[in-house]
Amino acid sequence: MSGITITVVVIAVLVVVIAVVALRVRTRSTLTTPAERAVHATLHTASLAARPLRRGLDADSAAQAAPHLRSLTSADALGMADADGEVLAWTGSHERLSAQFGDAAVRAAEEGRRILIKASDLDEPGVRALIVQPMLVDGAGAVGVIGVVTRTQPGPGLLSAIAEVANYAGSQIELAELDASRARLDRAEVRALRAQISPHFIYNALGTVASFVRTDPDQARELILEFADFTRYSFRAAGEYTLLADELRNIDRYLTLERARFGGSLAVKLQVAPEVLNVVLPFLALQPLVENAVRHGISSKPEGGTVTIIAADEGTDCVISVEDDGIGMDPELLRSGDLDAIVAGPAGASATESAHVGLANVDDRLRAAFGNDYGLVVETAPGAGTKVSMRVPKFRPGVSV
Repeated sequence: MSGITITVVVIAVLVVVIAVVALRVRTRSTLTTPAERAVHATLHTASLAARPLRRGLDADSAAQAAPHLRSLTSADALGMADADGEVLAWTGSHERLSAQFGDAAVRAAEEGRRILIKASDLDEPGVRALIVQPMLVDGAGAVGVIGVVTRTQPGPGLLSAIAEVANYAGSQIELAELDASRARLDRAEVRALRAQISPHFIYNALGTVASFVRTDPDQARELILEFADFTRYSFRAAGEYTLLADELRNIDRYLTLERARFGGSLAVKLQVAPEVLNVVLPFLALQPLVENAVRHGISSKPEGGTVTIIAADEGTDCVISVEDDGIGMDPELLRSGDLDAIVAGPAGASATESAHVGLANVDDRLRAAFGNDYGLVVETAPGAGTKVSMRVPKFRPGVSV
């Protein structure tokens, strides 16, 4: 390459660099006006206050949130109290006013309105007002109270800003309570699902073990250990979620016990992509699907059949299916949308026989955890078997073991 050519290339590169730098400088000056910087700073401060309050209102979360709420209100000092008037946090000067704030907080919470304490009623030099504002939630009243100390005369703008900050803080506390309520509901649903684990399976498993005690003591011992591990996992006290690998391991214990009972009439096929073993899903999400396949699909078929479990990697999702080649069911039940009715089995099956199923429970928990796009899908026809599938995202914020 000649010297002239190199020079031209260098000049071209310099022109491009200068243009990019100029564009960045111009963009920076356009996007970082004082007003924009103020908005960004306010939003950032609000998010910092929200994080601890999303855990609920207590001394720890109040202590973390109070400095940020003080910044949002430009207060000289700010206190936070619960609805009973217990002062949970105080940030800034004039801490002597915290007791007076606590007394006023009780009234503000009970009456659901702002209380303005003027300088003439405050024994604190330089302070013009103590503004006590309840954090109100629709239908629930006050979930807490904030108190703002100011050295300037509070005007309509300041009072309005304090009310908005209190409403914002109250909404975060309300979300925390909703999260807690959902967690309690999830735990209740898991307990309900545990209670629905078929007593027939337990009786049959113990009966199978008893039948091997004399004829094959070693096999009986192995089955007892499998049964113990199965029940230990199913009734564990851990959270609402589990790993697919752990769920499959427990299903293998269940199927080991069922194969011992059915002998060669129950076959199992398992096809799992290794990369989805660490996918997180609701606890006991697969157990009802497999139990239905065995009990309502295969056990009602004289010659027996096969249960196929597949967990496939599909991009951002994992697709899990449980399929049997059993007796199937009426697709009209699918169109009815009643998942618990779907698994009631052939005509004449009693409600007691199908009460353990819990497919609706699993469907509800999948949708609650991942959204309405992640419920159960059931495909079936009389004599054609049944396939139940679920789609689980590989990652979802807030969902972990």
